[in-house]
Amino acid sequence: MRLISLFGLPFVAALVSAASFKDCQHKVKESIHGPPRGWYKHAPAPKQHMLELKIALPQPKFPELEQHLWEVSEPSHARYGAHLSKEETDALMAPHPETLDIVDEWLASHGLAEEDLIRSSANDWVTIRVPVGLAEEMLNTTYHVYKNGKTGEGIVRTTSYSLPEILHEHVDLIQPTTMFARFKTFKSTLHWTNQAQAPVPSSSNGTITGPAGNQVDASCNQTVTISCLKQLYNAVDYNTSATNGNELGLTGYLEQYANNMDLQQFYQLENPSAYGSNYTFVSVNGGLNNQSYAAAGIEANLDTQFGFGLTYPTPGTFYSTGGEPPFRPDMLSPTDTNEPYSYWLDYVLAQDTLPQAISTSYGDDEQTVPYTYATRVCAGMAVLGARGVSVLFSSGDGGVGDGDANPATQQCYSNDGRNVTEFLPAFPASCPYVTAVGGTVNIPETAVFFSGGGFSNYFLRPSYQDTAVSEYLATLAPGTYEGLYNPYGRAYPDVAAQGYNFLVVYQGNTTYVAGTSCSSPTFTSFVSMLNDARISSGKTPLGFLNPFLYSSGYTALNDITMGNNPGCGTEGFNATIGWDPVTGFGSPNFEKLKAMVLSMP
Repeated sequence: MRLISLFGLPFVAALVSAASFKDCQHKVKESIHGPPRGWYKHAPAPKQHMLELKIALPQPKFPELEQHLWEVSEPSHARYGAHLSKEETDALMAPHPETLDIVDEWLASHGLAEEDLIRSSANDWVTIRVPVGLAEEMLNTTYHVYKNGKTGEGIVRTTSYSLPEILHEHVDLIQPTTMFARFKTFKSTLHWTNQAQAPVPSSSNGTITGPAGNQVDASCNQTVTISCLKQLYNAVDYNTSATNGNELGLTGYLEQYANNMDLQQFYQLENPSAYGSNYTFVSVNGGLNNQSYAAAGIEANLDTQFGFGLTYPTPGTFYSTGGEPPFRPDMLSPTDTNEPYSYWLDYVLAQDTLPQAISTSYGDDEQTVPYTYATRVCAGMAVLGARGVSVLFSSGDGGVGDGDANPATQQCYSNDGRNVTEFLPAFPASCPYVTAVGGTVNIPETAVFFSGGGFSNYFLRPSYQDTAVSEYLATLAPGTYEGLYNPYGRAYPDVAAQGYNFLVVYQGNTTYVAGTSCSSPTFTSFVSMLNDARISSGKTPLGFLNPFLYSSGYTALNDITMGNNPGCGTEGFNATIGWDPVTGFGSPNFEKLKAMVLSMP
């Protein structure tokens, strides 16, 4: 188990001539015990196979950026809402000039000139395209094709790589090397309804009292619609602006395409006023926009239909990010790329203006992401927060790990060589600079059984959640799950929203979907409405939410006190009064939250 803080090591300058790289001793930079469970070594990687290597350079001023983030995100601080510009964050993420020099010299010694390098906006990432043979020489390693026994897919990876010793303090990491993460969507399709028909309105007396004391259609216990969510979360009478500058962003990966015909059909069923409206499509790293019914992605459809449907007429942006195609060794795809978050972060951090709230419903087990890489992606999320963006992620669909309460069949094993049973936190939900959203079900709301939650093994618990998490841990009987989780780690989720029986349109039919993939765009939509209210009142957007949520915002949430999240051969954690690692602080009461955020500076 490895605990790190995101404060970088002190910078030590070093200069070296290109010639001396040849004489310099290589030293292991990063290694893993072996491929994660389910992966096996298939064959040596073909020497001509192209790799897109991303090189992360240290960010010596990150602690300064983090301090800005805390100050502009804490409502009681004098600088609350004074978010940074792109230029300001670029300066705070930039490597030391000597790092740029020495890394450039190393690359030049391997025949890579400036025109062969792609640099990020802050110059803190360098991307190169090289054949496996050259990568092996540069990194003193041997790449192999690894295959996944379950899915059959293959990737080109290694379990260790080295760099000239003099480079170690100038390079944080290089990938793809040791990372086997396969970021997946947090959703499952429940069942088809087989016809496109409007939800049946409940009879006049078919209502339930919601958490805000208002009446909610009883049908919402079987079918979750836009109308249900606005009733349940107390936003029926709120209308957003199309023109005040507020925007909502949604992300799509893994060739998940949002189908526009399905979207219009959904609008006709659930929000007729939005029918005919559209959103902005942004392609990142070659992301496509395939509009054939066959290519429709149920995850992308879910996100756009509920996200843009709830917030209409707020302008929406859908980011389609290419990258990480399944690599079939027998077909030899032309390039092996990284997981897509880094490409998406590179893109958005290079933009001058960004949506004020962005939802993502993808992730994987934290342990499949090398901690150096997780740290860097998490730092990118901190930059978004400092720039005034609320970044929300689904908390995962495996409860405390794999969703299996049976000790005989559970699959929660550490991949550090010990092969012991332990809870499996999800990343990026475990990043302390994002807001993680768990799942609920029914009215009155209880935790949904698959709601991802737990404690990071990579990131220390941030101070903003010390009180809440300590109070929760104090309620556990001594020895509860001892050794299965890290009580000192960043705890998640932070909040929750409905995550079951969402009625979506997919390939022209209505179907039900479940998962925290439903919960994240839902909660994010209400955050977007809060931003709308603040912007219309001449205030700044909320930005990074957690300091607000943990200091006072939780009092405007619906506390979920029933349910648990089984997994790893256990019943998982229990929802309880106050914060818990199943539903966080609970679901939104929009009118209460709106009154609170409008009273803040």
